[in-house]
Amino acid sequence: DIMNDKQRKDYEEFLETDFSFEVPGVARFRVNVFNQNRGAGGVFRTIPSRVWTMEDLGMGQVFRDVCMMPRGLVLVTGPTGSGKSTTLAAMIDYINDNKYEHILTIEDPIEFVHESRKCLVNQREVHRDTLGFAEALRSALREDPDIILVGEMRDLETIRLALTAAETGHLVF
Repeated sequence: DIMNDKQRKDYEEFLETDFSFEVPGVARFRVNVFNQNRGAGGVFRTIPSRVWTMEDLGMGQVFRDVCMMPRGLVLVTGPTGSGKSTTLAAMIDYINDNKYEHILTIEDPIEFVHESRKCLVNQREVHRDTLGFAEALRSALREDPDIILVGEMRDLETIRLALTAAETGHLVF
Protein backbone atom coordinates (compact mmCIF):
# COMPACT_ATOMS: atom_id res chain seq x y z
CA ASP A 1 0.00 0.00 0.00
CA ILE A 2 1.53 3.32 -1.04
CA MET A 3 -0.84 5.73 0.76
CA ASN A 4 -0.78 6.42 4.48
CA ASP A 5 -4.03 6.84 6.43
CA LYS A 6 -4.13 10.64 5.95
CA GLN A 7 -3.53 10.40 2.21
CA ARG A 8 -6.19 7.70 1.87
CA LYS A 9 -8.66 9.83 3.84
CA ASP A 10 -7.89 12.85 1.61
CA TYR A 11 -8.41 10.71 -1.49
CA GLU A 12 -11.71 9.37 -0.19
CA GLU A 13 -12.91 12.87 0.77
CA PHE A 14 -11.64 14.93 -2.17
CA LEU A 15 -11.34 12.16 -4.82
CA GLU A 16 -7.70 13.13 -5.44
CA THR A 17 -4.46 13.57 -3.53
CA ASP A 18 -0.74 14.25 -4.05
CA PHE A 19 2.15 12.73 -2.14
CA SER A 20 5.71 11.48 -2.51
CA PHE A 21 6.55 7.80 -2.44
CA GLU A 22 9.89 6.04 -2.23
CA VAL A 23 10.97 2.57 -3.23
CA PRO A 24 14.14 2.39 -1.09
CA GLY A 25 17.25 1.90 -3.16
CA VAL A 26 15.28 2.28 -6.41
CA ALA A 27 13.60 5.68 -6.85
CA ARG A 28 11.38 8.40 -5.41
CA PHE A 29 8.15 9.50 -7.06
CA ARG A 30 5.74 12.42 -6.96
CA VAL A 31 2.34 10.74 -7.07
CA ASN A 32 -1.08 12.12 -8.03
CA VAL A 33 -4.00 9.76 -7.40
CA PHE A 34 -7.41 10.74 -8.77
CA ASN A 35 -10.81 9.41 -9.78
CA GLN A 36 -11.75 9.17 -13.44
CA ASN A 37 -14.61 7.65 -15.41
CA ARG A 38 -13.25 4.08 -15.18
CA GLY A 39 -12.25 4.22 -11.50
CA ALA A 40 -9.06 5.23 -9.75
CA GLY A 41 -6.14 6.59 -11.72
CA GLY A 42 -2.64 7.65 -10.83
CA VAL A 43 0.41 9.35 -12.23
CA PHE A 44 3.92 8.67 -10.94
CA ARG A 45 6.59 11.23 -11.84
CA THR A 46 10.15 10.18 -11.06
CA ILE A 47 12.06 12.46 -8.71
CA PRO A 48 15.82 12.37 -9.33
CA SER A 49 17.69 10.56 -6.56
CA ARG A 50 20.08 13.48 -6.14
CA VAL A 51 19.69 17.23 -6.23
CA TRP A 52 21.15 18.67 -9.41
CA THR A 53 23.52 21.57 -8.85
CA MET A 54 23.22 24.95 -10.51
CA GLU A 55 26.32 23.99 -12.50
CA ASP A 56 24.62 20.76 -13.68
CA LEU A 57 21.69 22.85 -14.91
CA GLY A 58 23.81 25.57 -16.52
CA MET A 59 22.34 28.27 -14.30
CA GLY A 60 24.18 31.57 -14.59
CA GLN A 61 25.63 34.01 -12.08
CA VAL A 62 22.30 35.81 -11.68
CA PHE A 63 20.93 32.74 -9.88
CA ARG A 64 23.90 32.69 -7.50
CA ASP A 65 23.36 36.39 -6.81
CA VAL A 66 19.67 35.78 -6.05
CA CYS A 67 20.63 32.98 -3.64
CA MET A 68 22.92 35.35 -1.75
CA MET A 69 20.25 38.03 -1.26
CA PRO A 70 19.56 38.64 2.44
CA ARG A 71 15.80 39.07 2.00
CA GLY A 72 13.07 39.40 -0.60
CA LEU A 73 10.56 37.42 -2.63
CA VAL A 74 11.72 35.25 -5.54
CA LEU A 75 9.09 33.71 -7.82
CA VAL A 76 9.95 30.66 -9.92
CA THR A 77 7.06 30.02 -12.30
CA GLY A 78 6.27 27.82 -15.27
CA PRO A 79 4.04 25.02 -16.52
CA THR A 80 4.01 21.49 -15.10
CA GLY A 81 7.23 19.66 -15.87
CA SER A 82 9.18 22.81 -16.78
CA GLY A 83 11.76 22.40 -14.00
CA LYS A 84 10.49 24.69 -11.23
CA SER A 85 11.14 22.16 -8.45
CA THR A 86 14.52 21.18 -9.92
CA THR A 87 15.54 24.86 -10.18
CA LEU A 88 14.49 25.61 -6.61
CA ALA A 89 16.22 22.48 -5.30
CA ALA A 90 19.46 23.55 -7.01
CA MET A 91 19.16 27.02 -5.47
CA ILE A 92 18.53 25.61 -1.98
CA ASP A 93 21.50 23.26 -2.48
CA TYR A 94 23.71 26.23 -3.44
CA ILE A 95 22.63 28.18 -0.37
CA ASN A 96 23.24 25.10 1.80
CA ASP A 97 26.84 24.99 0.52
CA ASN A 98 27.57 28.73 0.77
CA LYS A 99 25.74 30.31 3.71
CA TYR A 100 25.04 29.58 7.36
CA GLU A 101 21.26 29.97 7.51
CA HIS A 102 18.08 28.27 8.69
CA ILE A 103 16.11 27.06 5.67
CA LEU A 104 12.48 25.98 6.01
CA THR A 105 10.72 24.36 3.07
CA ILE A 106 6.95 23.89 2.85
CA GLU A 107 6.07 21.49 0.04
CA ASP A 108 3.21 19.35 -1.26
CA PRO A 109 4.79 16.85 -1.47
CA ILE A 110 8.49 17.07 -0.58
CA GLU A 111 10.27 16.20 -3.78
CA PHE A 112 14.00 16.71 -3.17
CA VAL A 113 15.39 15.81 0.25
CA HIS A 114 18.07 18.24 1.48
CA GLU A 115 20.59 17.19 4.13
CA SER A 116 21.82 19.96 6.42
CA ARG A 117 25.37 21.02 5.56
CA LYS A 118 26.22 24.67 6.29
CA CYS A 119 22.51 25.37 6.73
CA LEU A 120 19.98 23.88 9.08
CA VAL A 121 17.33 22.56 6.68
CA ASN A 122 13.84 21.72 7.94
CA GLN A 123 11.39 20.33 5.37
CA ARG A 124 7.64 20.17 6.04
CA GLU A 125 5.17 18.31 3.86
CA VAL A 126 1.63 19.65 3.60
CA HIS A 127 -0.96 17.17 4.92
CA ARG A 128 1.77 15.17 6.67
CA ASP A 129 3.63 17.71 8.82
CA THR A 130 1.21 20.64 8.59
CA LEU A 131 -2.40 21.23 7.61
CA GLY A 132 -1.66 23.60 4.73
CA PHE A 133 0.66 26.18 3.21
CA ALA A 134 -0.93 29.10 5.06
CA GLU A 135 -0.81 27.28 8.41
CA ALA A 136 2.85 26.36 7.88
CA LEU A 137 3.74 29.93 6.90
CA ARG A 138 2.00 31.32 9.99
CA SER A 139 4.01 28.90 12.10
CA ALA A 140 7.20 29.60 10.15
CA LEU A 141 7.29 33.19 11.32
CA ARG A 142 7.70 31.80 14.87
CA GLU A 143 10.35 29.22 13.87
CA ASP A 144 13.06 31.81 13.06
CA PRO A 145 13.99 30.74 9.53
CA ASP A 146 16.19 32.94 7.37
CA ILE A 147 14.97 31.39 4.13
CA ILE A 148 11.51 29.98 3.40
CA LEU A 149 10.65 27.93 0.34
CA VAL A 150 6.90 27.81 -0.32
CA GLY A 151 6.28 25.06 -2.86
CA GLU A 152 3.05 26.57 -4.16
CA MET A 153 1.05 29.71 -3.52
CA ARG A 154 -2.49 28.53 -4.23
CA ASP A 155 -4.57 31.10 -2.35
CA LEU A 156 -4.59 34.74 -1.26
CA GLU A 157 -3.83 33.93 2.38
CA THR A 158 -0.65 32.04 1.44
CA ILE A 159 0.40 34.86 -0.89
CA ARG A 160 -0.25 37.45 1.84
CA LEU A 161 1.79 35.48 4.38
CA ALA A 162 4.66 34.98 1.89
CA LEU A 163 4.72 38.74 1.24
CA THR A 164 4.71 39.43 4.98
CA ALA A 165 7.62 37.02 5.47
CA ALA A 166 9.60 38.76 2.71
CA GLU A 167 8.77 42.21 4.12
CA THR A 168 9.94 41.18 7.60
CA GLY A 169 13.44 40.20 6.50
CA HIS A 170 13.17 36.66 5.15
CA LEU A 171 14.26 35.40 1.75
CA VAL A 172 11.16 33.69 0.35
CA PHE A 173 11.07 31.43 -2.70
